[in-house]
Amino acid sequence: MTPIIYPTNTNLGIFPALFNEFFGNDWTPANRRFSSPAINVSESDTAYTLEVAAPGMTKDDFTLSLSCDGELVIAMEKKTETTDEQKDRKYLRREFCYSKFEKRFTLPEDIRKEQISAQMTDGVLSISLPKVSEEEKAQETLHIEIK
Repeated sequence: MTPIIYPTNTNLGIFPALFNEFFGNDWTPANRRFSSPAINVSESDTAYTLEVAAPGMTKDDFTLSLSCDGELVIAMEKKTETTDEQKDRKYLRREFCYSKFEKRFTLPEDIRKEQISAQMTDGVLSISLPKVSEEEKAQETLHIEIK
């Protein structure tokens, strides 16, 4: 059986879950949906790979961590402030942009947690989750001496 990396449900209570399942995200404006980037999960013989679509973001906007529950936590926060001032007018225009995102993934047990790595290239955050080899799994068997 192949282990599956799946997002942890972050809904608080039954109403938001039912509401989201019934209505979906099609009714929300596009500018409200951008804070949840698309994520691809793939698997090879040696590793799992998570790819997070994050155009316009930098590696400094992201924080990756492992929770005490063994969840991979991907968090992003970006604040932008633009000010344009024209001296011949008493006009000031300010635009604020704030994006925040957090997603948690429950990881399978065959991950080498100390070797997880990430790389940001062309607006895509790639997270490599190396697997424990079959030989190492066999060596992990703990034999208990009977006295």
